[in-house]
Amino acid sequence: MSPRHIGPYEIIEKLNPVAYRLDLPVELEHVHNVFHVSQLKKYIVDPEHTIVSEHVEITEDLVYEECPGQILDRRIKQLRNKQIPLVKVLWTNHTPQEAT
Repeated sequence: MSPRHIGPYEIIEKLNPVAYRLDLPVELEHVHNVFHVSQLKKYIVDPEHTIVSEHVEITEDLVYEECPGQILDRRIKQLRNKQIPLVKVLWTNHTPQEAT
């Protein structure tokens, strides 16, 4: 299972009832720092929750490239009248737990 949230990051300003400005680290300087309340989650302190953010190359148009690194598993899912090939891919710059 991939982590759904990163952080914690400090809220530095409440812009309105549903928008908050966060104090993001330098690695995330290309990410817009205002988030909707639905994208935020209250953080309960737990030392096991520490997630190290990795360096991601972001272009000027705020896009980064995901490249498949390795195929970990293949199988065929059988439906009533057709077969669907499934492939589990390990992406570059990701851990095996984050394979999709």
